[in-house]
Amino acid sequence: MKVIIPLAGYGTRLRPHTYTKPKPMINVAGKPVLGHILDTLKGLDISEYIFIVGYLGDQIADYIDTEYNVPAHYVEQKEMLGQSHAIYLARQYLDDEPVFIVFGDHIFQADFTTIIHPRTDAVIFVKEVEDPRKYGVVMLDENQHVTSFVEKAANPPTNLAIIGLYYINNGNKLVEALHWQINDAEKKTKGEFYIADALQKLVNDGMIFGIETVPAWLDCGNSSAVLAANRYLLGEGGHDNSHEVHYPESIICPPVRIDPSAHITRSIIGPNVTVAAHCTIENSIVKDSIVGEGSAVKDALLERSLIGQYAYVGGRYRSFNVGDSSSIDFSVNND
Repeated sequence: MKVIIPLAGYGTRLRPHTYTKPKPMINVAGKPVLGHILDTLKGLDISEYIFIVGYLGDQIADYIDTEYNVPAHYVEQKEMLGQSHAIYLARQYLDDEPVFIVFGDHIFQADFTTIIHPRTDAVIFVKEVEDPRKYGVVMLDENQHVTSFVEKAANPPTNLAIIGLYYINNGNKLVEALHWQINDAEKKTKGEFYIADALQKLVNDGMIFGIETVPAWLDCGNSSAVLAANRYLLGEGGHDNSHEVHYPESIICPPVRIDPSAHITRSIIGPNVTVAAHCTIENSIVKDSIVGEGSAVKDALLERSLIGQYAYVGGRYRSFNVGDSSSIDFSVNND
């Protein structure tokens, strides 16, 4: 099986962090979002990965080549023309082998039995949600096979949200559907080609799509969602090493994930905090936050904060969203 992971989006909802790193490289519970995805896929028999990269894509290639020993191709998406366009760029690497498409802006838990031992031509992974109006959903027949894909309807016919995981048993058939879509400008929606149209073409041509419901699906599209994912992963057994290191005059409130190289004194850390490598935290209270590599927090009370790499935050209580190599210091008297 070949895996396509589209990663080329600008991540505008996660700025300022995505000015200096791609969205899939945002740290959650001690690891980039992309790392969590690749770890989840480890049990599958994958012959090749095709990563669709864009802005700052060299960071993605460097990370994968350094941290993961996988056969990989990197394809640049120079124009943001949508999901189908991104996947179509991988066509030179596709053949009759099955394809698994995994969008790189979420973390998930899933049972892959249905694609290891498929009983249908294709599988769409879905999650039951309370308010499906924000998502694309699937409609099913009496056999629980997909009949249609409905994008962000005002009155969705089901609550089975499509989460961005798609298995198709033949890469060439997928390419044919994408080619059909992309060569017709009228199949654009708001200037982009959405994969739902290509998948609907496959359904209409007789391909049988089953579904697999996932127990957990964590969107990482904005800072609040990233912090929610951090809370979930730490609470579900993320590496809580609060007992491994003594921090002078400090209180650690699990769950946390603190890199052993972090320097923490006279502080309260947690719950739900990730502290990356080489951070310094002094005289501070930090909870429900992520502090990026090499950053410093001093004389501060932080909550629901996302602090980038090599940043400095000092003084006062506040919820911060601070990008890489930035400095905010409210302890300085500017009068």
